[in-house]
Amino acid sequence: MDRQELSNGITIVGLGPGDPGLLTCQAAEWLEKAEVIYLRTRHHPIAAYLPVEKISSFDGYYETGNTFEEVYEKIVSSVLELGSRPEGVTYAVPGHPFVAEATSPEIVRRAKEAKIPVRVLDGLSFLEPTFTLLDLDPFPRCALVDALELASQHHPAFPPDMPVLISQIYSREVASNVKLTLMAVYPDEHPVKLVHAAGTSEAVVENLPLFEIDRSRHIGLLSSLYVTPLEKETSFEAFQELVAHLRAPEGCPWDREQTHESLRSTLLEETYEVIFALDQADAAGLQEELGDLMLQIVLHAQIAAEEGEFRMTDVLRGIHTKLVRRHPHVFGNVRLDSSDRVVRNWEKLKADERRENGNEKQKGLLDGVPLALPSLAQAQSFQARAARVGFDWNEITPVIEKVREELEEVLAADEACRETELGDLLFAAVNLARWYKVDAESALRATNQRFARRFAHIEKRASETGRSLHEMTLKEMDMFWDEAKAIEKGDGS
Repeated sequence: MDRQELSNGITIVGLGPGDPGLLTCQAAEWLEKAEVIYLRTRHHPIAAYLPVEKISSFDGYYETGNTFEEVYEKIVSSVLELGSRPEGVTYAVPGHPFVAEATSPEIVRRAKEAKIPVRVLDGLSFLEPTFTLLDLDPFPRCALVDALELASQHHPAFPPDMPVLISQIYSREVASNVKLTLMAVYPDEHPVKLVHAAGTSEAVVENLPLFEIDRSRHIGLLSSLYVTPLEKETSFEAFQELVAHLRAPEGCPWDREQTHESLRSTLLEETYEVIFALDQADAAGLQEELGDLMLQIVLHAQIAAEEGEFRMTDVLRGIHTKLVRRHPHVFGNVRLDSSDRVVRNWEKLKADERRENGNEKQKGLLDGVPLALPSLAQAQSFQARAARVGFDWNEITPVIEKVREELEEVLAADEACRETELGDLLFAAVNLARWYKVDAESALRATNQRFARRFAHIEKRASETGRSLHEMTLKEMDMFWDEAKAIEKGDGS
């Protein structure tokens, strides 16, 4: 490189991971000839090998800035200003200028807009020595994740069945926050590796369970975390591939034959299986049934993709966008201090969406309640939606009176009107359940199950006495019924 090359523009130099032997010849030559070197930070091993009189740094911005974004913005602006001078600027960053380095891409983008010449001198990143320490080839796949971004999330944004390298675990606080996010998916004892000072003579690899990573005494500015993958059966992407395989020409003949229509009854059946597991408070059963229900969802999405209707990404984008839009009190500046206000605002947003889509006249408030719902659930949904816009009593007393009124009308009705009046009574009873914050459908399902258990006990006791139910009196059956109730309450044996 001759002197003319140093005369203008911005030169971004990668300082490598820290070992002077890993600094590229091109970078070393440039640093030797540069009159002034602006370091993003002096907290890098190579800084100790550079002439003190040639070094300037932006470390002061870290001390005065409130956020990393604010610090990086100041650094980028300063480098652009320095680079616009006739003599230009040499800006040096740890590792490679485009690997885990927020400032370089933005400097290059803005410099091109401002017609400022930019040259980038590559450097070895922390990745290569890290993979060497781990004896790991990152191919065919490995996720690269920033610790600060991960720490701000509630759930990891990468498939758990692939290995993950998380950079910038620079403090125990960051390690703790990263750990909490990872534990939403990985077991507490999941094996991980903390890699410290990769690419320097001080390199250390720690093998730890996940829950212990924030206890490491080696954590510092050059620390990263390697997370071993879970089994391949644990990611949503792997499940999509499995379903697509079943539908492929070399897949299953039955799965290939299925259509949206043929799967309707199965979808409904699997939904009820989930509800049954919920009714039973059966966590293991719920886990299994949610898997069966997810199979139906992914199957429908796969069929739609094959038919050119939509893809799973469209499904996910749609519901993601909808949830963000309908939660301005979480993702925006709207303040809602109660669940009732949240529900009312939700209905307003839905009405706005209908107007925007040109569906205001075609779709009423109750039109979104599925006609296929069981009658009790449908009645409660109708009532809840009407209540959201104020069509409801202000207290429970008239709700109770309405139930009594409807019961009297049933008792007074003739045969022609009895069905209608019974329907009104059931509707009023559902409204009472809603006021008591009880799900009517679940309440009746639970009663049905209690009835089935108690009646099964009557059958069992009748069999034990050597008699059939037809031979027993109602009084005798009532005795066994009460016996079943006592057993359920723990009062009988």
